[in-house]
Amino acid sequence: MSDPFTTYPDLAARPLGGSVPWANDELFASRDNLITWEESEFQPATFAARGQVYDGWETRRRREPGFDEAIIRLGVPGIIHGVDIDTSHFKGNYPPEASVEAAAIPGYPDVDTLLAADWRPLVRRSPLDGDTHNRFHTDDAGVDGERGGGLVTHVRLRIYPDGGVARLRVHGEPLRDPRFLDAGPFDLAALENGGLVTDSSNTFFGDATRLINPGPARNMGEGWETARRRDDGNDWAEIRLATVGVIQLFELDLTHFVGNAPGAARVLGRDTSGPEGADAEWHTLLARTDMLPGVRHRLLATNELPATELRLDIYPDGGMARLRAWGAPTTGGRAALGRRWLAALPEPMAATVVHETIGVSLDEARALIAGRPWAGDDDAIPEALRGIVLGLHPGTARAAAL
Repeated sequence: MSDPFTTYPDLAARPLGGSVPWANDELFASRDNLITWEESEFQPATFAARGQVYDGWETRRRREPGFDEAIIRLGVPGIIHGVDIDTSHFKGNYPPEASVEAAAIPGYPDVDTLLAADWRPLVRRSPLDGDTHNRFHTDDAGVDGERGGGLVTHVRLRIYPDGGVARLRVHGEPLRDPRFLDAGPFDLAALENGGLVTDSSNTFFGDATRLINPGPARNMGEGWETARRRDDGNDWAEIRLATVGVIQLFELDLTHFVGNAPGAARVLGRDTSGPEGADAEWHTLLARTDMLPGVRHRLLATNELPATELRLDIYPDGGMARLRAWGAPTTGGRAALGRRWLAALPEPMAATVVHETIGVSLDEARALIAGRPWAGDDDAIPEALRGIVLGLHPGTARAAAL
């Protein structure tokens, strides 16, 4: 694609759990359309009680200076690399300018909390064009100097002064709260846990990112599907795991894929966190296995070698609804994930997390996090925070801090 950030998943999309809890106005078209997964559609001369029907968010005409705004809760919190303010089909009624801001708020805040939140700029007030994709790299310094801006849980779209926006796409890397690591089975490949599809051989009928989306695919269109091969090769997809871990169980879900199911599949893994880095060799985690059309296959991994990346090979081509990689992070993987997550939290959220998790005062919490981002030096992390960094359950982390 022309904009590299668009290769990252849309963390605001409704299938990932995104929602639009508030907008100041939506007289002509609902705010909920902003995060619809499908591209915006338009049928001319289709009128309802309030005018032409638009597949997007549209506000009334303002008669005084100001702006309209909507707040979007990301389905998966993460580090944002760029946004797409899509004005498709809005021509005489698109906003001439817009801005996007970010906030990081723990838990499930109500609207009053959102309106009073500490917002920081992602995209400063910028001109828009009508009936097009307006793509912007983010302007978010955050607190993590190594890998971009800080954690984002919500974004606020402002349009100046009014008008319509078809879709808002918020592209970025998911970043998992490590305190959930021991709360149940852990899918190291899942997008909502921090997994990321980094490359694939072919996406003619469906993007490979769909393999790691939450929940089951509702139809064939919600899975990954390649074009028909006319050579001796095979198709593949590569996935960066949430962190280095050991996988015990794979799910290769071919639900909905019958006449276009792959005949066989295998999974390779490699650990790039070691001294070999990107030169680490691939090893077999799941040997080549025949696939049955339309069936969800649950298959035990063939070894317990740690991995940071997976390669799914399908033979020779076809489609797959979901890939799950159930296992557990290594001790080093837990520490790497926890260090990055805690370093990426904006100061108010970081202090609140430390205060609530280990029971110190807010002033003490601010003092503990003052040395972030620690630049990969585990010895620089205060002893009281080791439990959080390791992703321990809050009760265990509190005991470890005493």
